[in-house]
Amino acid sequence: MIHLFRITPFIVLILLTTNVYSQTSNDELLIELIRKSDNSKIATVISNPQKYKLQIIYTQIDRDSNNYPIFSSGKFNVDSKKYFYPASTVKFPAALLALEKLNDMNIPGLTKYTSLKIDSNYTGQTKVIFDSSSATKLPSIANYVKKVFIVSDNDAHNRIFEFLGQQYTNETLLKKSFFSTKLLHRLSTPLTPDQNRNTNGFTFFDMEDVFYEQPPQKNSNEYKVELDNIRLGTGYYEGDKLINSPKDFSYSNYFALEDQHEMLKSVFFPEAVSKDKKFNLTEDDYRFLYRAMSILPRESDFPAYPDYKTYYDGYCKFFIYGDTKDTIPSNIRIFNKVGIAYGFIIDNAYIIDFDKKIEFMLSAIIQVNENEIFNDDKYEYDTIGFPFMAELGRLIYAFEVNRKRDVIPNLDKFNWSRNK
Repeated sequence: MIHLFRITPFIVLILLTTNVYSQTSNDELLIELIRKSDNSKIATVISNPQKYKLQIIYTQIDRDSNNYPIFSSGKFNVDSKKYFYPASTVKFPAALLALEKLNDMNIPGLTKYTSLKIDSNYTGQTKVIFDSSSATKLPSIANYVKKVFIVSDNDAHNRIFEFLGQQYTNETLLKKSFFSTKLLHRLSTPLTPDQNRNTNGFTFFDMEDVFYEQPPQKNSNEYKVELDNIRLGTGYYEGDKLINSPKDFSYSNYFALEDQHEMLKSVFFPEAVSKDKKFNLTEDDYRFLYRAMSILPRESDFPAYPDYKTYYDGYCKFFIYGDTKDTIPSNIRIFNKVGIAYGFIIDNAYIIDFDKKIEFMLSAIIQVNENEIFNDDKYEYDTIGFPFMAELGRLIYAFEVNRKRDVIPNLDKFNWSRNK
């Protein structure tokens, strides 16, 4: 059972010395919080951050008299030039770009809810004409986006990636100044770089009309990730064969932690970010995203996830709840996107407690791969990774509960479950 309100001796010390900490830098505050924690789940990782490729960003949020957000961020070991495999976190920018692309097209009748079908136009591609998880039994961008956030569905992301196309995706991210992000491939699908540069044709329709037909797309450019540490580990499996050399991630996705954190800020606080970082989203898009990014599997009707044993509350909520199958209380909402693959665990979250009127942002990456071999399914997720992420979330939450705020935030616009 999680005890959210457990206060360790170190937390008590912090609460008694708030004025001292307010005079130090935010980086120093974060470092003190994590390094002086008496919890072994944190201490194990903090004692060797390079081994675990640990990076953390924590943002305090205060409000002025007009409820305008004021950010104070602390970073630990953050470096956008240190490669890590972002896994499913890449579904976040893809989902945002898909919603924006529909708005930019500005075609009457074409929305995120419009039914669609997907063709197969190149080797390795597959068609889609049916979606049993949707209310209409037909695919739509909206239903794909919901599946991406609620249970991190890989096929749903791949369909969004195909709608966007590789070139559009990466050129648009560059225009938005997300310079350390590259979306190069579909997920859990063994395709070549050439196959990933080619994406399927789409048709958007209702029962009577075709609103838009998008032809197959091909990216004539060859994108790759160019970082010094792009080759990781000491070996990897290809099928049953062990390759005794580092794994090359040059043609893999990348989504630096700083870009993840800034993108989260742009969605929840668009009024407080630079113009180039904003996405062209409608008010309905924002409401839709706030629900999709925080709803729990048991709360969703379409798509529905009735198997609580598989899709428990913390299934895609690694901070605070990643090491438990306890029920998340209704006053806490975690708006986030997680990723897990190759021993990497990532979470990027905006966390609210509506009863206690607290809010904060937290992003972190850890790798647990003791033998440094990839694809052998021997990762320390349950013994080190998830316990660390959960305890980190609890540590920051406990600090935030007792942090003094001059203005109580108005969080009503994020409280979709109580404003039905």
